[in-house]
Amino acid sequence: MTKLPYREGDLFALPLRDSGFGIGLVARSAPRGRILFGFVFRPRYAQIPTIAQVRRYSRRDAIISCRFGDLHLIDGTWHVLGAMPSWDRLEWTLPSFVRSEEPLAKRKWEVVYDDSDPSKLVQEGQLDDAATCEPANGPWGAGAVQTVLTKRLSQ
Repeated sequence: MTKLPYREGDLFALPLRDSGFGIGLVARSAPRGRILFGFVFRPRYAQIPTIAQVRRYSRRDAIISCRFGDLHLIDGTWHVLGAMPSWDRLEWTLPSFVRSEEPLAKRKWEVVYDDSDPSKLVQEGQLDDAATCEPANGPWGAGAVQTVLTKRLSQ
């Protein structure tokens, strides 16, 4: 098995679709990689920052939280900066997700994944039709993370 170029608690820089870079955090990783859960933050950086240049983030600072693929971390498109200072796994827990059948139907489900493996479904339960919650069930492709972050940083 090849060693993965990232681990839980690592910050990474991802190129935006227009210019600059955003910062993400690997909060959970499946045992063999592939599916991750993480957070992505403001601000936009003009160049890839060093770990020392990246501000201290908290969960509240995230503008995206999602399950996503690790392709761009593996191929080097996203640049691993290193471990977040004072990384504490307990502060960055895996939330429940929401799966929806909209627009065909209004039904929604709460989706729970194993805290030590974001690719492993633990349970699903139907939610009230009026429930609104985030994050949406995924996983997102690496390109989708870049596209959504670019739009949110441009607002």
